[in-house]
Amino acid sequence: MVEGMKLKLLVWRQKNPKEKGRMVEYTIEGISPDMSFLEMMDHLNDGLVRKGEDPVTFDHDCREGICGSCALMINGMAHGPDAGTTACQLHMRRFKDGDTIVIEPWRARAFPVVKDLAVDRSAFDRIIAAGGYITANTGGAPDANSVPIPKEDADTAMDAAACIACGACVAQCRNASAALFTSAKISHLAHLPQGEPERLRRVQRMVWQADAEGFGNCSNEGECEAVCPKEISIKHIALMNRDFLRAAKESK
Repeated sequence: MVEGMKLKLLVWRQKNPKEKGRMVEYTIEGISPDMSFLEMMDHLNDGLVRKGEDPVTFDHDCREGICGSCALMINGMAHGPDAGTTACQLHMRRFKDGDTIVIEPWRARAFPVVKDLAVDRSAFDRIIAAGGYITANTGGAPDANSVPIPKEDADTAMDAAACIACGACVAQCRNASAALFTSAKISHLAHLPQGEPERLRRVQRMVWQADAEGFGNCSNEGECEAVCPKEISIKHIALMNRDFLRAAKESK
């Protein structure tokens, strides 16, 4: 007798970006409630390999909620049902024996499917390359207390810096907007003294690049904040929009 849960999985399978994908049904047994979601995926792939079938491709790396690689839509929710949690931190105790679990890749034009559940998120890299940096030579790391920073600014910068660029905000947004990611990367630097000199140029370049990549506009529904594994606030979007308007005004 096989111990553990028996589950039905509906998994998106797509051989490459050019071919059409489809949902494929799999039944797996012996799933321990203590397994992580990705360990469950490993269990599925182990069974497929043993049968001589192609394993399901999915992104993963640290499996500690740090790298942002585990990009999965689980039952229609980015990273699954637990708030403030990446897919690799989600455990199978969240599901019941006999459940059906639907597993899909991020759905966004700017995140084309590479294979199965893996998508190309290099659009985020290009947004960062457009302005998410500081060009001034700041030298060695100064003593922590040598540059006074108001606590409110430091807290805001740290909140934004927590972004792991997983793309859940894009996947959950009905417009596939990258506003939360872009604003977090802008806000992180904008609230530190080193980032102030290039503040307005940075916001213009990064917003323009996000538009060029094909991400949609923010509609202020807050879905991005709800699924963000680092619980980054949408207040950063408001700060980004304010700086963008200021940059447009001063550039005239």
